[in-house]
This record gives sequence, C-alpha cells and structure tokens, in this order.
Amino acid sequence: MAITITDFAAEKIKELVSQKRDTTGLRIKVVGGGCSGLQYQMDLDVTRDSDKTFEHNGATVMVDRKSFLYINGTELDYSKELMNAGFKLQNPNVKRACGCGQSFST
Repeated sequence: MAITITDFAAEKIKELVSQKRDTTGLRIKVVGGGCSGLQYQMDLDVTRDSDKTFEHNGATVMVDRKSFLYINGTELDYSKELMNAGFKLQNPNVKRACGCGQSFST
C-alpha cells in the first residue's frame, strides 16, 4: 500500500517547499499524545535514507517507517475552506478519533 496525495495537496506542498530553503517535501509523523492516544505531526523537511517516500505531480511526502505502520493506505488532501483550511488525512486505519479531530487510535 501507499500514501495517496491528491492534486490539491501536491500543489500546496510544492508551494510551501518553494518558500522554505533546504526542504524536499512534507513529513508526516505519528506520535503519542492527544486524548485518543496518537496524533499527527506535519512539517517541511528533507528526505532521510530510512524514509518511505511518496510523490505526486512533483510533490514529495516522507514518512518514517514506524509512522507508516499507522498511516499506510491514507489519503492526503488539502482543503481551502475558509473556516477549516489545511491538510486533511483520510486514514482507513483509525478505529476511534476524538471530538477535536486532532488525535486517534488504531
């Protein structure tokens, strides 16, 4: 399986990477925390040898191997909604999410 990147997400990643030096793409990481036990972190970063990388329309997403276990099969999208703009992860592995939408469990 893989991480799927929508056209909207790819365009936003490319825009952000072009504005920040020494970055190659968007890193998605799963860390402990939040009210459901796990939460996502995203940041612009460089690719590391141990990363799983995914590309679409010139945009790169990097995931460390441990985080990939939690987000394999996920779709990354970007929403331009006025009240809720930002990257959105549609993760089929989530069994429970909290009300704030920031944390989850598998």
